[in-house]
Amino acid sequence: MALIECRFYSETLGLSTSMTVILPQRTVTQIGMGGVTRGTSLHPTLYLLHGLSDDDSIWLRRTSIERYVADMGIAVVMPQVHRSFYTDMAAGGSYWTFISEDLPALARSFFPLSAEREDNFVAGLSMGGYGAMKLGLRKPESFAAAASLSGALDVSQLYARHGHVMSKREFELIFGKEEISGTDEDLLALIRKVDASGGPKPLLYQCCGTEDFLYEDNLRFRDTALATSLSLTYEEGPGAHEWGYWDAKIRDVLAWLPL
Repeated sequence: MALIECRFYSETLGLSTSMTVILPQRTVTQIGMGGVTRGTSLHPTLYLLHGLSDDDSIWLRRTSIERYVADMGIAVVMPQVHRSFYTDMAAGGSYWTFISEDLPALARSFFPLSAEREDNFVAGLSMGGYGAMKLGLRKPESFAAAASLSGALDVSQLYARHGHVMSKREFELIFGKEEISGTDEDLLALIRKVDASGGPKPLLYQCCGTEDFLYEDNLRFRDTALATSLSLTYEEGPGAHEWGYWDAKIRDVLAWLPL
């Protein structure tokens, strides 16, 4: 596989930023692993999102994601969004516009990536789980599937508990001072909105450890989704908010992807 550390300028953000990209490569002489492509000129793509304290390198550093996808023939795009919650911040960068519009267009201009809905998927952990579900639910015409690992899936409740991982001031810099519940930043509201629409509906995957501080928030998301027509695969089991759990579960996500 090819590993690319890509630094580029974003017109939306008005600054230079980065993404780490894994591209499929067919190989026969590598020792210890193989490599395949899917026989098409444009690669299916997984957008893989980082958590609150991380950056675009973190999945590569904390897991064996490159090895896990080597025999799948898919590209993996891992962008950098700082602590933005993948949101057009009240006082900061327009990271929702960046991740939903800027990034896919730029990535496809740089690399041979498919733009077809059935070839595009998104996944993430913690804050990235929120970003992944928001992309899947707000852009269902662009993504066939979205997956959350230990996601921060109920930001209204997370805000009510401010101070655990973020201060009230940081929340307000991101989301503003208005009520989040019922807006397009509220995943529970988005589930109901997509369910009521006549448009495409992404496949959803969700997992969370039972010892995770976000477990109760994940249960609320699960119960909301299961009360709709959306297709949700839900898994739980022993686990905390840590990389040993995510390294194991990303393999389940990859096996679940509708390739």
